[in-house]
Amino acid sequence: MSLEPYSSRREALLATIGDGVVFIPTAPERLRNRDSYHPYRFDSYFWYLTGFPEPGAALVLIGGRSHASPRSILFCREKDVEREIWDGFRYGPEAAREAFGFDEAHAFGKLEEKLPDLIAGHAALWYPFGQDARWDRRIAAALDAVRARTRTGIRAPERICDPRAPLDRMRLVKDAHEIEIMRRAAAIASAGHLAAMRGCRPGMAEYELEAELAYEFRRRGASGHSFPPIVAGGENACVLHYASNDRMLADGALVLIDAGCELDGYAADITRTFPVGGRFSGPQREVYEIVLAAQAAAVAAIRPGAPFSAYHDAALRVLVRGLVDLGALTGEVDGLIESEAYQPFYMHRTGHWLGLDVHDAGEYRSGDEWAALAAGMTLTVEPGLYLRARVPERLRGIGIRIEDDVLVTVDGARVYTDAPRTIDGIEEAMRHD
Repeated sequence: MSLEPYSSRREALLATIGDGVVFIPTAPERLRNRDSYHPYRFDSYFWYLTGFPEPGAALVLIGGRSHASPRSILFCREKDVEREIWDGFRYGPEAAREAFGFDEAHAFGKLEEKLPDLIAGHAALWYPFGQDARWDRRIAAALDAVRARTRTGIRAPERICDPRAPLDRMRLVKDAHEIEIMRRAAAIASAGHLAAMRGCRPGMAEYELEAELAYEFRRRGASGHSFPPIVAGGENACVLHYASNDRMLADGALVLIDAGCELDGYAADITRTFPVGGRFSGPQREVYEIVLAAQAAAVAAIRPGAPFSAYHDAALRVLVRGLVDLGALTGEVDGLIESEAYQPFYMHRTGHWLGLDVHDAGEYRSGDEWAALAAGMTLTVEPGLYLRARVPERLRGIGIRIEDDVLVTVDGARVYTDAPRTIDGIEEAMRHD
């Protein structure tokens, strides 16, 4: 594991905060039922700055002052051979300090004792209040402990700041380390979608295709799904967050799969829609080609300096023109867009930031201004059409979304994901000779 990306991020954050202290705990373990826990997943901000995978940990960053250098301090679980018999390996402070490149590391149990001294005398405390009530109480107690010592000349931080604001700006533009992980995640997720296409047969259940995805993700080294997968056959595809995945797949119907894997904390997010029987019908082809053209227009609109809204606007114009051609809408494209007449058939935007979180950190707009795209940003492009009602009978029940993961480059865009997306490519992948 390379330490450089994590140490560089810590240094960049410390340069931003100046005379201050950053405190970021990782996520707690969470009970699933009785004494069984959900699979552990670290806090994304904590991981971004540390790469440390264990629960029961917190990061303290001390900003530089005239008489002291910046410091990075990890608090983590102590080494415990007895617990390792039950729960597996844990680093312990000394090994963690060396392995992950911290200036100091201490036992997690000493955190509350040491925290007042660490925050005392600094101008600002950077902590995400409101994220976890238990940590809020601990931080408030540490502040009170410092304030109780003001007569000795020790001052408490005058400002409480949210570290998520500068971290969101940092996370929005991926570094080379992140880009490589996301490229690999996209390749694994693409392989999972291809396996689902090849394994699909009429009469299968939606959950059988979900299992195809999970198998391919895990066997290629991903930790699993990056979010609960959507496997939606027939009219279920018109439910945006369908999650039951328990219906049978009928010959002649389409199936929409929105699923991605997580690799080293980073998410891939792909949607493919394909015919259960391996061949698109005429109406399905009509709708699919419109959505595919909308995606192509969106990708073409992605470039540095363009507003985030540009690729949605490009896709929307193609979709609305298509809805008119299909007979679902009547009127001029500009007027239909202005009146939002397309909303019953396309009710979401065309993408979102992607990274450590599926809907990743970062602002989309500031006031009335959309964020400007920049090289290194990663986003999804996912136009769709959902034709449940108010459409000609031949189109009713068709739901299609096509989603890929895209890196903004210095001269445009690069699509990470390569699962078959054209009609010919999908039908070829599903051919059972």
